[in-house]
Amino acid sequence: MLGLGQRHKVVFLAFASVFICYIDRVNISVAIIPMAESFGWDAATQGLVLSSFFAGYFLLQIVGGRLADRFGGKAVLGAGVLFWSLFTILTPPAAFLGLGVLLIARVAMGMGEAVTFPSIYSIYARWIPPAERARSVAFANSGIPLGTVFALIATPWIVDQWGWPWAFYSFGLVGVVWFVFWWRGVARSPQEQRGMAAEELALIEASAGVQATSEPPPWGRLLRSKAVWAIIIAHFCNNWSLYVLLSWLPTFVNQGLGVDYAAVGLFTMVPHIASFFFLNIAGNIADRLIRSGMDVTRVRKLMQSIGFGGIATALLIVGEVESAYVAIAVMTVGNAIGAFVTGGFSVNHMDIAPRHAGTLMGITNTAGTIPGMIGVYVSGLILAETGSWALVFQVAAGVTLFGLVCFLLMASGKKQFD
Repeated sequence: MLGLGQRHKVVFLAFASVFICYIDRVNISVAIIPMAESFGWDAATQGLVLSSFFAGYFLLQIVGGRLADRFGGKAVLGAGVLFWSLFTILTPPAAFLGLGVLLIARVAMGMGEAVTFPSIYSIYARWIPPAERARSVAFANSGIPLGTVFALIATPWIVDQWGWPWAFYSFGLVGVVWFVFWWRGVARSPQEQRGMAAEELALIEASAGVQATSEPPPWGRLLRSKAVWAIIIAHFCNNWSLYVLLSWLPTFVNQGLGVDYAAVGLFTMVPHIASFFFLNIAGNIADRLIRSGMDVTRVRKLMQSIGFGGIATALLIVGEVESAYVAIAVMTVGNAIGAFVTGGFSVNHMDIAPRHAGTLMGITNTAGTIPGMIGVYVSGLILAETGSWALVFQVAAGVTLFGLVCFLLMASGKKQFD
């Protein structure tokens, strides 16, 4: 890969899996507008459809992380991508069969996507040296906004050209192509990787070197740890605003700000582009601070404060503006600053529990999935009952600030578990 190490190939393909994960996840937030017109869904029903994905996503987080920690992340991540791609393709026929069948398909798709981040964290703990982890996590996570932007731009065009079902058929096939490259290009461990240079393997074994473990995680100690709960709460609070915006921002721009449907993707892509760039900037800043000798705990709390403070401020402002251009400008700045959490809670799992990073990511991402079920649905209820977009964003801001306080009080950058 252009002179880069084999670990960089792993990081790039992990990024690609997250990109595909989010184009498959986000396309429905745009496609649901014509779907709702076709099937006569009100806001509450749309919220139910959007949130059903997260029920499945909730179920397999910890299982996926544990499997990845025990057997390695290659097979687990590969199987997950194939599974969710299948149910992405099956979404349109399920919708035509009825709301109940559609909800089942979306739950199944969520189950496939559930293993993505636990598997990646487990892989990174084995392949990526600690001084490269923040930027590696940042690069993988930057697939979230890039996939979101792609879905926001491509979905309206596909819907206009061929109808909303093709937004699911075409995107689902991309995952199958990724799987071929993943299965052929990545081994189960660095030691088995073809083309691995001796110098790179020595670097990985000396500074990362975490091996798959059949030993069960120390569940009691994990769940009693303040440092673990700091990540759990931060993950929950981060994802409340993330999922509310992913699910409802296109509708807010279209119905709340009066932007034409055809232009929705162009408006809503700008904050996500900012996230893509600033995730990678923030990840590099965090790694540089650690290499300079700054205490890891201090780095994590500093980055978290910048990130959560920025997104909470933007959320409090955006619901009060009436101009689409101003609203998007506010969210763009908020997303750029909010990206700094990639050097905070996002990478903290590998600091405190490197051998169980996949399992711990499964635990915290399980908590982080709850806002997808509750926050997205509650936002739909708020809109159905009050019609207030400002209230939707104010609730999200309050949740974010609560998460910041908890992280500052309880987080640690020191290893807590062997």
